[in-house]
Amino acid sequence: MTTDLESVNAEVAILREREAAMREILQAISASRTDSGPVFETILKNAARLSGAPLANLVILNDMRSHWTLEAHFGEGLRHLTVGKTTRLLDSKLVPAVSMRTASIVQVEDLVDTDLYRQGDPGRVAMVEVEGMRTILGVPLLLDGEAIGCITLFRREVKAFTQDEIELVVTFAAQAVIAVENVRQFREVQERLMREKANREILEVISLNPDNEQPVFDAIINRAAKLCRAPHAGLLLRDADDRHLILAAANVEQSGYVDFLRANPHSMKDETSLSVEAVRSMEVRQYPDIEALAEGTAISNQLKNTWKLERMRTLLYVPLIKGDRAIGVIALYRLHVEEFSNDDIEILKLFAAQAVIAIDNVRQFKELENLNAELGDRVKSQVGELERLGRLKRFLPSAVADAVVSAGDDSMLSSHRALIATLFCDMRGFTAFCEAAEPEETIEILQTYHQEMSELIDQYGGGVDQRAGDGIMIIFNDPIPCDDPAGCAVQLALAMRAKMRELCAKWRKLGHRLGFGVGISFGYATVGIVGSAGRYDYTASGTSINTAARLCDMAANDEILISPRTWAAVEGAIQAESRGEVEMKGIREPVEVFAVVAD
Repeated sequence: MTTDLESVNAEVAILREREAAMREILQAISASRTDSGPVFETILKNAARLSGAPLANLVILNDMRSHWTLEAHFGEGLRHLTVGKTTRLLDSKLVPAVSMRTASIVQVEDLVDTDLYRQGDPGRVAMVEVEGMRTILGVPLLLDGEAIGCITLFRREVKAFTQDEIELVVTFAAQAVIAVENVRQFREVQERLMREKANREILEVISLNPDNEQPVFDAIINRAAKLCRAPHAGLLLRDADDRHLILAAANVEQSGYVDFLRANPHSMKDETSLSVEAVRSMEVRQYPDIEALAEGTAISNQLKNTWKLERMRTLLYVPLIKGDRAIGVIALYRLHVEEFSNDDIEILKLFAAQAVIAIDNVRQFKELENLNAELGDRVKSQVGELERLGRLKRFLPSAVADAVVSAGDDSMLSSHRALIATLFCDMRGFTAFCEAAEPEETIEILQTYHQEMSELIDQYGGGVDQRAGDGIMIIFNDPIPCDDPAGCAVQLALAMRAKMRELCAKWRKLGHRLGFGVGISFGYATVGIVGSAGRYDYTASGTSINTAARLCDMAANDEILISPRTWAAVEGAIQAESRGEVEMKGIREPVEVFAVVAD
């Protein structure tokens, strides 16, 4: 009876110990969201104590499932292993490796009675002869049926672990998995938040530097190196000649590798350059171990120097893609063999896209600046032209002012010789009309006359017209070029005569006897501006001008008189008759005069 009671009490004590251990582990899990180390230590302490094992280890597989690393240890000894540093291949015959590969419990009751020990395996011999271990138990940490680590318990005597003890360790292994997952998920959240923050910070740098991409490059490289745990990071771009990849930014200001790369940029023709290959292929390229790569592959001098000076091992290249070509690459390097994760690659792709945005922003900003400068110059020039045109129109005929502004050259205003047709016209009987008529009537008729004549002058391309009372002088072929100066002048005269016949007929009904006469000459004359500040005129002088004026004076009502050279220029296009030679004041020789009869 007493024995049974003692047995029950012993079992109760054991259960209480296990419950206490479970509570302690759960508390450690709750308190260690960011670090699974304290949980592992608590698990090993309780597993070793409750199973009677003086030594315990916990190892974790890497993401590539190629190696495992000792993450926690309990007990004295373990001189041949170091927590956080000792790494072993998963592809081995060691108990943790076999347990994780097979995702099963592995127990070796006597390590001495194993082929590995008999064959002299260094690890197995060290366990037995250095650490004094004899019995070992391996319990895998299972997640979705796949091992992510292993708990190993050791005894220094040959004594197998019981099924009850094994089941307890299995429970502890499940709790270790919970701890690992909690830390992983917490770290994933933290890393996602850090990456989102980095993304926001880079976008802010882009917005603050529309005219300079360098601060953006620096921000991208520094954050890429930090988030991806890469001690070295660089951004390389095609140069303007598309001959080299040049280092545009690095997360270290100066190092042997950086100095060498700046002095020896990658040639775009170098087929051994991994950076150039990433740009050419427009694909992400990762190289787990360049030391192994260099043994059987031709590599560039830059890469040889990278390994020699910095001992870089794992490399990652993410191209900067713009449209249908890559314009550069982001390069990350680790000093140990550890592949970059998919999350690392995705954030680098985002950073690469942001670098391209920064480059485009700067290009567009500079183009806009140049365009604005050009528009500013153009507006300034146009304002200047308008101001100049306004000044010119105050003292020059509109046609002359427009021609000067269009030509952009004031030299045409200076005195020069030109072949021109000159037309003089005025109203017959206007002086007598002014003496007899009321001033209002005079002004009304004069306004009508000038308005009708102005419309015809514009219609027939008269370049310059000067007016004094009822007299008008019109110049063809200067400053506005004219293909047929004499013909245009005669056609204008005919149109004027037709219009004046209508006007004179109306005025005659009002009792005003007025008429109209025209004189035209064609020849060379001196043309340019004359006058003083505040008042200039664009006029012509010479024998041809005098001839036109004398012909106008000679013309009877409804008559158009033209000079011999004018007749020679328009003969065949109009009908005219000779009025014989006449003497003209100021002209030495008699001039034959022709009267235009009809078109």
